Amino acid sequence: MSVLVLLLAVSAACCLGFGFVLQQNAAQKAPLSDFLSFRLLLDLMRVPRWLGGLGLMVAGMVLGAIALAKGEISLVEPLLATNLLFALALSRYQTGQPLGRQGWAGLLLLAGGVSAFITAGEPRAGHAVSDPLRHWLIIGAMVGAALVLTTYGKRSRLSWGPVLLATAAGLLYGVQDALTRVSGIRFSEGGLAELFTGWQPYGVLACGVTGLVLVQSAFETAPLRMSLPALTAAEPLAGILCGVGFLGDRLRTDTGALAWEAAGLAAVVAGIVLLGLHPAMPCGPAEEEPSARDLQRR
Repeated sequence: MSVLVLLLAVSAACCLGFGFVLQQNAAQKAPLSDFLSFRLLLDLMRVPRWLGGLGLMVAGMVLGAIALAKGEISLVEPLLATNLLFALALSRYQTGQPLGRQGWAGLLLLAGGVSAFITAGEPRAGHAVSDPLRHWLIIGAMVGAALVLTTYGKRSRLSWGPVLLATAAGLLYGVQDALTRVSGIRFSEGGLAELFTGWQPYGVLACGVTGLVLVQSAFETAPLRMSLPALTAAEPLAGILCGVGFLGDRLRTDTGALAWEAAGLAAVVAGIVLLGLHPAMPCGPAEEEPSARDLQRR
């Protein structure tokens, strides 16, 4: 594993984690009439804290894109999932909550799961699949699942809606990461002309903007502890699926390696859930002012 890729991916995770917390701090005060609307982004652009969070998120995406250009997506994605550690660190600073057993258990599960997956799988580059049908089938499945989750999330935003919206955004961000990798390859092979004559960079933009609306809508209607774990867990799983499915990433497939890879991913998800539910994660208006917010939703 390249030390440069490791540093880039962890730096990206740091920027993303801090950015998500600042965005949620601002989004929870946005008008509920902007739910799942691009107007939400226009309203939030007037809030300095949200702009700061967006800037950190963009910086994280740029660092992540550089890491993806230099390393396999199956290696970079698990490292990006550690953004929750940095989100918890900032939230803990804001709330003064100690880590406690839950925090330490989540931290060890997430870090240990990432290490186990990378060590057992030994992600390495292979030849990308040239069949466009396979690309579209996998991307279509991810986007279709995100659409279904968004539809149900819109109907049930009082309960599981934020979790469903965050999961949908995570799937789109995983696809965005894969398309970023493809765009980087096209640019290295033929420069700007090769890059912009393909559909991939426009797919990156579409996934990014749509995912941003979904994430901010989830942040707007629920505490960070409800939405961020789903977002953080869905993105690497979708990215790894795309990496192995059509980008040519290779993982060890012997029985022992597969068992450790599965255990590592399960530990990552469990750690994400434990950290996401930690009391240090900031409460949103759903917990602070339930009656007023419920009246606005109706």
